[in-house]
Amino acid sequence: MKKFIQTIFILLGVIFFILIVAGIYLYVADPFKIKPIINNLTEQSVPTKKEIIPSKQTDTTNNAAVNKSLILTPSQIQTLQKIGVNPNIIPTSISPAMEQCFYDKLGVNRADEIKGGAQPTAVDVFKIRSCIK
Repeated sequence: MKKFIQTIFILLGVIFFILIVAGIYLYVADPFKIKPIINNLTEQSVPTKKEIIPSKQTDTTNNAAVNKSLILTPSQIQTLQKIGVNPNIIPTSISPAMEQCFYDKLGVNRADEIKGGAQPTAVDVFKIRSCIK
């Protein structure tokens, strides 16, 4: 019986070690591109005042022309880019049906927070992706 318990603890130790090594590999290699999401969730930022950003403004991070003609804060646009959302796919105007879809998917409080300048999370974007298409 003592040998059996000892074998179980050794097996659990090996499994734990393999999980630790796999976790380190996934964090360092980042094959699923989750580091931007983790960094976004751990970032502390204060929403800034809303600004109307002119259409086809040049993005300073990768020098690509990005359609940013929505009423979004620069930090919201940056957050969308960090979580892998191309700002060019975001519509330039929101129809009443789209807005109702946002409220249905996110809830009244969260949709109002985002309209007020709060940062959208990856979960928010995932929930409203059907409203945008």
